[in-house]
Amino acid sequence: MDFLLLAKALALGVVEGLTEFLPISSTGHLILASDLLGFNDEKSKIFNIVIQTGAMLAIVWEYRARFGRVLASLGSEPAARRFVGNIAIAFVPAALLGLAFGSHIKAVLFKPVPVAMAFIVGAFVILWAERREHRVTVESVDDMRWPDALKVGFAQAFALIPGTSRSGATIIGGLLFGLSRRAATEFSFFLAVPTLVAAGAYDLYDNRALFDVHDVGMFAVGMTAAFVSAFLCVRWLLRYIASHDFSVFAWYRIVFGVIVLVTAYTGIVDWTVSG
Repeated sequence: MDFLLLAKALALGVVEGLTEFLPISSTGHLILASDLLGFNDEKSKIFNIVIQTGAMLAIVWEYRARFGRVLASLGSEPAARRFVGNIAIAFVPAALLGLAFGSHIKAVLFKPVPVAMAFIVGAFVILWAERREHRVTVESVDDMRWPDALKVGFAQAFALIPGTSRSGATIIGGLLFGLSRRAATEFSFFLAVPTLVAAGAYDLYDNRALFDVHDVGMFAVGMTAAFVSAFLCVRWLLRYIASHDFSVFAWYRIVFGVIVLVTAYTGIVDWTVSG
């Protein structure tokens, strides 16, 4: 057993779980962390996508009672059908665009310097959104209609650009489209379930030739670490948004992005895939 490889899997799992549901880009952090750890071959890129399933399971566990009620009443309650329908509608734009352009995006943009630039651009979008007047027309996820879901779905599609942040795109998009802060955040959580499952399953199947039985331990460690850290992060975030906005994450993105750009261009850090 390669304990160094398991340690890298553990570290990346923690990074994934802590960043997946914050508007700071889990994919961007994983690309940068993988590069620093020297874990940036083709298999590692698939690993980084598949361990997102661990973070997704944290949402399923945290909201298990709600998901259970929805499933139990799907055939009899219009509210349950509307909830599932909204998630399905919001999922479609990113899924279609990902299938069409995903390979090209990975080839061109899954590199530290483009990620750092996306960090900074996304930060200014967050700051701009937080400084606008926020008129709430949708107080809770249960109040959403299909046009609300579709608009959030198109916002999520921007997250195909690594460094943008899936949660950031959906949450800030939700705020711009009239969702309350809690509704935008929770809908981002719920939308993560089909999005992360589909992305992980597609990449795992498409690259199945890269794996063998010896990878089971690495994936198990990464997914477990992602689950635990994501669960803790989600609970913290729900408390945080009760009395704070997302500006602090924007400033973090700017500082982090600038550090990556400066270290890349001065040679302080050898970003091996930054070219």
